[in-house]
Formats: sequence, C-alpha cells, structure tokens
Amino acid sequence: MDSRRGRLEEEFKDHVVAFGPVSKTVKGGRRRTFRALVVVGNGKGKVGAGLGKAQDLTDAIRKGIEDAKKNVIEVPMNNTTIPHEVLGRFGAGRVLLRPALPGTGIIAGRGVRPIMELAGIQDVLGKSLGSSNPYNVVYATMEALKQLRSAREIAEIRGLVGRRDKGEEAEVVPDGLA
Repeated sequence: MDSRRGRLEEEFKDHVVAFGPVSKTVKGGRRRTFRALVVVGNGKGKVGAGLGKAQDLTDAIRKGIEDAKKNVIEVPMNNTTIPHEVLGRFGAGRVLLRPALPGTGIIAGRGVRPIMELAGIQDVLGKSLGSSNPYNVVYATMEALKQLRSAREIAEIRGLVGRRDKGEEAEVVPDGLA
C-alpha cells in the first residue's frame, strides 16, 4: 500500500527502451553520468514512460521507473486494439497508430512496441515518422495514446448519449463499441 496516498500499489512491469552515458564538461574535465528511458505498464490499459539520470546505470534505471510510474496514463481499448487512428507528436518525432484486426499482432518499431505490449494492446499498426531518436519516439507514442477516446466519450462530447427521443432513453452508441 502506498503510504502517502492511501491506495494500493499496482503491479507494473518495466522495460528499458534506451540507456547510455552522457557527459558534462566541467573545469576539472568531463563528468560522466547515465540516463535511461524506461516504460512501465500493467498489461491492462495503464502505461507510463519516464527518464532517469544518475551516476550509476542501475540508479538511472530505478529513477526512470519511478518517473514512469508518476506519468502513468489510462489507455482506452476496443478488446485488443485501439479505438481509432491517431498521430502523436513530440519534438521532431511523429508516431502514427492504427487499429488492427484481432490476430494481427503488434506491428511497430522498437520505440512503439514495448509501450503497446505493456499497455496490453495486442493488435495495432504503428509507424514512426520523422525522428528516429528513441526518446522522441517513445514520448510521441505516449502523446498519441493520450489523444485516444472511446466511442462513448466521443458520443458524450457530441451530445449523443443520454438524449431523449419520444419520452424514452436512447443510447446511440452500440454496446460493443462503448
């Protein structure tokens, strides 16, 4: 149980997408540290990405996991895929995500695939456009997932759910989509 917030801590899996040394030139020479880009997810629609920096690689990964858990988002899904096509942008990186038929699998590059797997999305087509920098690709994928809306949410925005027709409640969105 998370003592500060008073709620149960969920079980997240993590995946290190990218890591490497970084150096800062100071008066006495170069100071080397490490950074790690980590993705966490529970496989049931929650996923997050984070960046950790430290003197030691294991500490950088640990900090990346902590940062990713702070940035967890809920991903709306239609069974095993996403509800609609979406384009995410971050820096020069752009990621296009398209829903796929059941059994297609995850067809995506190295920055997109771990996010989809950890989110629990099994059928999706992903294309990385623009920058191939893994940091930009991961954060562009997260931006794309933030833009996703379920059919019910879109219907509510358009005012189609809960509308009364001839004195009875009319549900416009089919149950399979909502």
